[in-house]
Amino acid sequence: MLYRENGQFKTTYRADQQIFPITQDRFFIFALLALAFVVVPLTASDYLFRAILIPFVIMSLAALGVNILVGYCGQISLGSGAFMAVGAYGAYNFFARIPGMPLIPTLILGGLCATAFGILFGLPSLRVKGLYLAVATLAAQFFADWMFLRIKWFTLDNSSGSVAVSNLQVFGFALESDVSKYLFCLCALAVIALGAKNLVRGAIGREWMAIRDMDVAAAVIGIRPMYAKLSAFAVSSFIIGVAGALWAFFYLGAWEPGAFSVDLSFKLLFMVIIGGLGSIMGSFFGAAFIVVLPIALNQFLPFLAGLIGRDISTTAASHAELMIFGGLIVWFLIVEPHGLAKLWSTAKQKLRLWPFPH
Repeated sequence: MLYRENGQFKTTYRADQQIFPITQDRFFIFALLALAFVVVPLTASDYLFRAILIPFVIMSLAALGVNILVGYCGQISLGSGAFMAVGAYGAYNFFARIPGMPLIPTLILGGLCATAFGILFGLPSLRVKGLYLAVATLAAQFFADWMFLRIKWFTLDNSSGSVAVSNLQVFGFALESDVSKYLFCLCALAVIALGAKNLVRGAIGREWMAIRDMDVAAAVIGIRPMYAKLSAFAVSSFIIGVAGALWAFFYLGAWEPGAFSVDLSFKLLFMVIIGGLGSIMGSFFGAAFIVVLPIALNQFLPFLAGLIGRDISTTAASHAELMIFGGLIVWFLIVEPHGLAKLWSTAKQKLRLWPFPH
């Protein structure tokens, strides 16, 4: 009875087109924001910030960018790690080469560098699709690895390709503590997620979904495939580039090209598939699954071994963690191929009818 819509009447188009048209959803989101912005910074430990919260927030942002391209526009991409690398190294060059460069414009410029890179490698989407497009975007990954390792200008002539940042500030406030880094990344996630949600609800989002469902039919009804596909690559690459800059600046601190390898691209794609294609909420579910579950398994397996009176080595625990993690991914895809977001949507739909299903 807690999720019924009785008495919630919509009298204007504005009310009917709200992001959260049900009052209970709005209360839930406000409570969630209060928890994330107020309760968590006051109660979480330093380990929780470094190991779970900051990676989860940044990976949610990166998965959101991948979901726009793969989930909403249907363009398969295996170059997300390259877009993150371009955003990270682009932001680093602006930050290191321009004295007194503010942090927020630095991150935006890094995202714009990733946008240009994404549009360049998105051009093949005008001619190919499916696995052929996946291979074309995978080329971006190998090209980025070669570029940042061999062209010394991007790393300020550092032969190893590794760079580092320090003394991060926003409006005169130092971002040195884990709490300040978490809050800054969370603010960036909230702003970009709100913008992405409004984009996919608007005309450009409907064009992306039309291209995803059937590009030939979309062209027949007047949608320009070139504009729709390249705009999806541009928006997606910008969000992923900003996430890459945040990952490098606030989580890694010092990094090299190997930090944005093809493994990261596959991990982001798994986040979107497990969380739910074509769902903003699915990006958060997928990031939570990929980031939190391995850490939980790492803590739970030694505890379980202790309960049964056996010792487990670090290597065995690592192998068991990978096996369980992979098995859970397969199980989730079999049980619900549309992702965790579909399970969430189904549960909400049942609550709207409970306890009177007929």
